Amino acid sequence: MNLFETVKSAVTVKQAAEHYGRKVNRGDMICCPFHDDRHPSMKLNRDYFYCFGCGATGDVIDFVARLFGLSSYETAKKLAYDFGINPDKPPAAMALKKPYPLAQAFRNDEMYCQRVLCDYLHLLERWKIEYAPQLPEDNPDDRFVEACHMVEYVNHLLDALIFAELEQRVKVVDMLLKDGTIAALEQRLKRLEKEGQHRGEEREIA
Repeated sequence: MNLFETVKSAVTVKQAAEHYGRKVNRGDMICCPFHDDRHPSMKLNRDYFYCFGCGATGDVIDFVARLFGLSSYETAKKLAYDFGINPDKPPAAMALKKPYPLAQAFRNDEMYCQRVLCDYLHLLERWKIEYAPQLPEDNPDDRFVEACHMVEYVNHLLDALIFAELEQRVKVVDMLLKDGTIAALEQRLKRLEKEGQHRGEEREIA
């Protein structure tokens, strides 16, 4: 059994979604992370996902690859690392493996930072398109300016958290958590989401 098959047999789409910070409701539905989804429209089955809003579909590797902007092979390696999977052992043996508490705590912090940064990056990429100046003489929208300034930096942080050696990843997570960057960014994203929902409700009433 190769790495791809091992990962797909060991990790369900729902497990991956929950592990990377997505809120799954009782019907195994989530807000689709691949489009501006205000009400859960993505169904998580055991072996695949499907979004009734934008039509996105695929298996657990496709889901995580799109979530973090990785290749299939990079995603398989990430899932193997994050879920403690050894491709030389069957899934039943993997389930018995218990991570050390400190290692698990770091993984949780690392996944938290990745999730918030990934959500922020998706927002910036949307702003860069939606609020781009239509004419050269137009004053650029603050959101477009922020996107232009921050996309490269956020990509750099995500690359470090995903691809760097453990020592470097620990430093990045420590920096983001200690200076309050991630907590503040998460609160801002939640506030922006609520404001967007409120404006949507006002348009529906009008």
